Amino acid sequence: MIRSFVQKKAVRTLGLSVMLLSASALAAQAVEIERVVSPNGIEAWLVEDRTVPLVAMDFSFEGGAAMDPEGQTGLATLLSSTLDEGAGDMDSEAFQAKMEELAVSIGFNATKDRFYGSLRTLTPTTDEAFDILALAVNDPRFDETAVDRMKDQLIAQVRRQQKQPNAIAGRSFMEAMLGDHPYAKPTNGTEADLEELTSEQLASQRDLLFSRDGLKIGVVGAIDAETLGPLLDEVFGSLPEDTDLPEIEDAELNLGQTVARSLPVPQTTVMMGLPGLERDDPDYQAAFVMNHILGGGTFTSWLFEEVREKRGLSYGASSSLVPYDKAGMIITSAATRADRANETIDVMLDQIERMANEGPTEEELAAAKRYLTGSYALRFDTSGKIAGQLVALQNADLGIDYFDRRNDEIEAVTLEDVQQVAQRLLAGQEPTIITVGPESN
Repeated sequence: MIRSFVQKKAVRTLGLSVMLLSASALAAQAVEIERVVSPNGIEAWLVEDRTVPLVAMDFSFEGGAAMDPEGQTGLATLLSSTLDEGAGDMDSEAFQAKMEELAVSIGFNATKDRFYGSLRTLTPTTDEAFDILALAVNDPRFDETAVDRMKDQLIAQVRRQQKQPNAIAGRSFMEAMLGDHPYAKPTNGTEADLEELTSEQLASQRDLLFSRDGLKIGVVGAIDAETLGPLLDEVFGSLPEDTDLPEIEDAELNLGQTVARSLPVPQTTVMMGLPGLERDDPDYQAAFVMNHILGGGTFTSWLFEEVREKRGLSYGASSSLVPYDKAGMIITSAATRADRANETIDVMLDQIERMANEGPTEEELAAAKRYLTGSYALRFDTSGKIAGQLVALQNADLGIDYFDRRNDEIEAVTLEDVQQVAQRLLAGQEPTIITVGPESN
């Protein structure tokens, strides 16, 4: 029984999907977070809820794809797709069959800064679920057959992305904005690098990334602190206390560049990059509100209104505030008819300049704050989302009381705050612009 990467992810979540959706009752309650410390000193944040017989755990390790060694791009991503391809005395087929039998979902994912894992299980199988997660974390097999199969799937994905406008634009954007910084390396790797990756390199990278120092854990569901503590030790207690992660310098953004990639497609994809903020910056919430007004609100933002509603240049135009650990960026994007690409770029630039020079009105600020505070509950409508939020709070060092403070911080943002942060980030800046489309454009 050989599965594709997509199939195995679908199978492992199928048995839990109804239960995850049922957990939305938590969103209507105040989320009470308990700090749990295991007998061996492993810390986790726990939201105990007995509404449904489900346990959801998310966790992350410091260090992600940015730690891929030179010539080994894609190593962290390949690691994330092979940890559940056999562990202990179970080969890939046996491991996957065991998860199906227990209706357990285990998954891993690598981002630029961190390596993530997750567990979803029904309470009757909690002990068995933590048993097999412990095997995946501590004793993965990296059998050559399984590794080669996952490599082939990643290589096929990389090949497809070489023909996809959004993927080409994203890769070109990171290279242009970040130069030779580790963030510029493709998270999924290159075809040439993936071909050469070995089981030994996977094992070495696992040893580098997996340590208790920098480990963050969030747990939600029908489990108490006394029960959770020994289970945390089972999964993470044998990991080394710390590891020698390479130091990554702060990125210097390369602004004012224009890069055009030729691709024979009907539309032109546009991306622009400007300075943003790291998450611990005191102006972050003001920038978050500003970005919502500029391009973060799907149907209400300036970019959407000016690019789509008034001119019909695109189905949508948006902006995002991207806070990496070592770089902050604002990224705007749109896709438009090739012969109207320059017009679209001009309109987007006009809105950026308008935000820098004029800023929003009081009415626009009030509407943005209403939306951002009112929609916050949507981040808590499943146990899995809450577990992910618990990990995110710890990664950003926002404090265990952030859920209670967050909306007040948004409400406290003033028009002057937004104007000041817009001046700080946007005034006088020349964005880096990437276009992917027909050569004639």
